[in-house]
Order: sequence, then C-alpha cells, then structure tokens
Amino acid sequence: MQHPGNEYSSNQLDAAVAPAAARDVEVLVVGAGFSGVGAAIRLRQAGFENLLVLEKEASPGGTWRDNTYPGCAVDVPSALYSFSFAPNPGWTRVFVRQPEIHDYLRATVDRYEVAEKIRYNTTVLRAQWDEDVQRWMVHTTQGLFTTSFLVMSCGPWHQPFIPELPGLADFSGPVMHTARWDHDVELSGKRVAVVGTGASAVQVIPEIQPRVAELHIFQRTPSWVLPRPDASVPVAVRHLMKRVPALQRAARFSQEWVQEGLGYALTHPSLLGPVQAMARMHLRMSVRDAGLRAALTPSFTIGCKRLLTSGTYFKAVAQPNARMHTCAVREVNGQQVIGADGVAADVDVIILATGFHQASFPVGALVHDAEGRSLEALWEGTPRAYLGSTVNGLPNLFLLLGPNLLTGHSSSLAVLERQLGYLADALVKARDNGWSSFEVRRAVQENYNRRLQAALATTVYNAGGCASTYLTERGHNSFCWPWSTARLTQEMSRFNADDYTVTASRPNRSRTASRKRASLSSTDPHS
Repeated sequence: MQHPGNEYSSNQLDAAVAPAAARDVEVLVVGAGFSGVGAAIRLRQAGFENLLVLEKEASPGGTWRDNTYPGCAVDVPSALYSFSFAPNPGWTRVFVRQPEIHDYLRATVDRYEVAEKIRYNTTVLRAQWDEDVQRWMVHTTQGLFTTSFLVMSCGPWHQPFIPELPGLADFSGPVMHTARWDHDVELSGKRVAVVGTGASAVQVIPEIQPRVAELHIFQRTPSWVLPRPDASVPVAVRHLMKRVPALQRAARFSQEWVQEGLGYALTHPSLLGPVQAMARMHLRMSVRDAGLRAALTPSFTIGCKRLLTSGTYFKAVAQPNARMHTCAVREVNGQQVIGADGVAADVDVIILATGFHQASFPVGALVHDAEGRSLEALWEGTPRAYLGSTVNGLPNLFLLLGPNLLTGHSSSLAVLERQLGYLADALVKARDNGWSSFEVRRAVQENYNRRLQAALATTVYNAGGCASTYLTERGHNSFCWPWSTARLTQEMSRFNADDYTVTASRPNRSRTASRKRASLSSTDPHS
C-alpha cells in the first residue's frame, strides 16, 4: 500500500505546462467535495461565471466519495448535514450513511448545474502567485491554468495518515486504509487486525466483527463514546418534512441549539461532568467485563479528542472473537502484527483506521508565494490563517475549512456556509472596486491568532489532558475554533477591507498577463 502524497514525476510537470492546455479563468476552485461544490454555487449566485472547479477524480464527492468503508456515516444528526439553501427532507436515518450523502451531493451538483464548471481527472501539481501579473499560475496534470482568485477546497480529511510501521510493506495479505477501502477483499472467516480506535474504527468494527474469525484491535489510547440515538426515519415523517418545509427548518434549528449547548461545554470544561458521566454509564451498560471496561476507559476529559457516538461499538469489542490490544503496533513481521507490549497476533488482513493529516493541512505543499516558498514552509509546522481563510504573503488565496475553523461538536457544513459568505463578499468587493489583489495584513493575522490561541488554552481541546489529532507535532492547535458558531457568524458577516492590503488593477495588466502566460507555457514551473 503506497502512502498518498503530492509528489509527481518531471514528466507530469512538463505536461502541466503544455501550451495547448493553458487557460485563464477569474476564479479557480480546487476540489469538488462539499466545499468546492458549495463555493461554485455561492460564487455563481454572486455573479461569477468565469469560474472553474478542478477535481482530481472522475466524479464529485470528496471525502464522501472516497470513504466507503462498512458503516461509514455522519457523526452529527442528519438534519444538520445538508446545505441550508438545499435542505434534504429525505434522509432515511437520524445519522445518515455515506451512500445517501454522496447521492445528495451529486444531486446538488445537478440541481445547481455545477457539473458544467467542473474539470474532472485534473490534479493540481503546483500553484504559485505571480506578483508581476497579479495572478495565480496553477500547474496541473491537464496543463496550465491562470486565475485571479484561487480557492483551495481540499479540506482537512483529504490525505489518509499511513503510520510508518516496520514490516508493513512486506505483509503478504491485504492492507487497506478505511479511506481507501477495497471491496474486493473478503473478510468473512479471516483473521483481521484493526489499527486505531478513532472515528472510522468505531463505525467499521461493529460492521465487520460478526463476519470475521478473529478481530484484533490495537488501541493506543481509548476514546470516550457517547450513545448514538440512531434510527430509521419513517416514510410518513419524510413526506411531512417535504410537504412542510417549516417543520424541517424547525428540526434543524432545534438540533443546532442542542449542538451549540454541547459546544459551550467543550469550551468550558468544568461543565462537561454530566456528559462524561453519560459516556461512562454507556460503557458500563455495554461491557460487563470489568477488565475490558477499564481498558476502554480514557484518562482524559471527554471532548479532548473528537467526540465519538455509537450504540454498537462496545458490544462488538466485547464479543468472543474480538481481542483488545491496549497498545500501539510496534511492527509487522510476516503474518504477525506485534504490539508495543510484545504480544503478536497472526492475521490475514490489516485495516488502518488511522485518520488523516488533518492538523498539518497537506495542501500547504502545493501552494507557493511569489518567491517560490510553499505555504508549508511559511507555516513552519504551525498552520495559521486569518479567520481560517486567508494567509499573509499569499494574495487572492482562500482556504476553505482552513486552520482553526472546525469544532468538536458541530457540522462542518455550518462552518463552511459562513465561510462561503465571507469568500463571496471578498470577491464581490474586489470586482466592484477594481482590485487586482488583496492580502491580509501580517499584524491583523498575528493579532487574530494570538487571541485565538489564548482562547483555546482553556478549552477541553487544549486542556483536556490528551494528545489528539487536533494538535500538530509541536503541540499547536491548528484545527479548533474556540468560540461559538454565533461568533463565527459575526466575524465572517462581512469582508473588512481594512484588514487587508489592497492593490488596484493596472490598465495594462491584461496585456502583461497574456505575455506572461505565453512565456510560462514554454518553461518548467521549477525553473
């Protein structure tokens, strides 16, 4: 199994600058998941028709296309998991599963005629700002694109994290990450190792446990798991939601307030006692064996790691064919997975439920400033932005669901829609005022991040006593938003030009840009 990355051959880079493939657009969006599709819809509503979405795969969907493992589902109520401008009254479950979500997104693409704006099978290799022509030069597997505004909508759940386990590459059986599930692998009657006990593991383990002969679960750190009130939504209720849209809006509104109440507790950890007591009771009622219960009980405050919900996980790991290894994997030796405690498990299949590079934002390796420095290099291991959207040194660049925008309780779509409003307001102001570029001021970005990190220090995300995927290797929280959704709404209610350095359009810019693109079409992007 190869580790997915952003490295490409020199032949691909050469192909990226083929003159015949060069194309200029006003707005270029990278990625056709929820973020990219939402951006295309919102920007077209704001009057931007000279827009293109680049998607590396052959269909839209993003993480909901790529994650097809058994049991894959939302971890917030379905009522919150649709665009507010395109609500879905037809969800069949309280916590809807992946196929329905993917179908919803594809239907939204069709409904809003976004497909005509998407260029599929097009992977971005490198994007660099050109100060002379005030444009982004974007090299792809389908040629060169130039654009005034670059919107990176790759998201934090884009690149699977593959642990560097000695011997893993030599394992003779199937190895798959939950985000790259191989449906041709037969698990029935097999000895299976699952590495990790986070969000995807909690969903996949109950689905495969009844089928496998042996299930070896390698748990480095236990997670708090709340009961999941999942159930089928009766057909009559779905019909009623469709006929009475106000009822669906009310359901969404009430669920948002429930989630906000939980979010308030996460930012004020002293209030989390009742929530943690509920999780502890759920564990006690699901697992009778005291030893296993102890192994499944975390030592940190609930919410420090991502909140998990399941009504079946604890029951699955308590079954006779399941064994919980309370340690990380040390190595793979032949057909054996060996834990840090030295105990070996003979297995036929290895499943990596190890999550994503969500705190490091792999997109940072693709984007470069005018001097050729990557966003990754500018961050120096600490991703940061202004309002999770713009970065000093990189004009006209937007990161959707960027650093410090998401929470441990709410739907990412709620955050995304507020950010899309901010993006649209910025581009409309640039268009109406004749700006060729805008760049967040360094002082504004630094002051914002100082306030944000100070607020995070007292939240459960930072002070809950765990090492989570919210944190970078340096212990910096680059993932979480420390305040309420109401404050996010207020902060992103309008694009404030005073926060930015603005460059007015030059009369001869179009002619200069055309000459620049012609020159770039015959040169290597790294020269």
